[in-house]
Amino acid sequence: MIEMKGVYKTYPNGVTALNGIDVHIDQGEFVYVVGPSGAGKSTFTKLMFREEKATKGSVKVNDYNLSTIKERHVPYMRRHVGVVYQDFRLLPRLTVYENVAFALEVIEESPNQIRRRVMDVLDQVRLKNKARFIPDELSGGEQQRVSIARAIVNHPKLLIADEPTGNLDPDTSWEIMHILEEINASGTTVLMATHSQEIVNTIRRRVIAIEDGQIARDEARGEYGYEI
Repeated sequence: MIEMKGVYKTYPNGVTALNGIDVHIDQGEFVYVVGPSGAGKSTFTKLMFREEKATKGSVKVNDYNLSTIKERHVPYMRRHVGVVYQDFRLLPRLTVYENVAFALEVIEESPNQIRRRVMDVLDQVRLKNKARFIPDELSGGEQQRVSIARAIVNHPKLLIADEPTGNLDPDTSWEIMHILEEINASGTTVLMATHSQEIVNTIRRRVIAIEDGQIARDEARGEYGYEI
């Protein structure tokens, strides 16, 4: 599913964000990525959907070798990877329905298929009744649920969530976590970068801890292990 071997990432300014990463993640796993700010977590996740390219080493996701993939094939690879961001990144002038449908329109799905699939995922994230709202009419938690719906509407094999509860209150954060658990239970691999000690220590899953660009811990049902 995901395999990194000897991965290094050095930016043009000379900063080395990742320093010899080796990791294997199986299909269907739920994995937290934790560590101090600046440890390399964001770079680690960005490599998996080719927002960043490794300086050295091999990165494979869903049978694609992201170290050697041709640029024209990257959009096809990304159809199998959903991404959820801390700041939602919704299109402000589009409705909830249109924000989610956009991901299917770009791959030219039929109108009937788009309608069916969009309403299914909005039901899954408990927002079917707000399909015609625009983002400014929603709470932060609702906007994040729209972001999740958009990320999973293509049936991705991998869902990457980068601090998905970072801007949310505790109750809303747990709602988001329950939705992510449901998505994972359906067979989608979930990789979640987080600073939330409470979430990691309550919903026990595999924990990959990154420090100074290296994997410091990789535990099947680990704890957060850092002071907030």
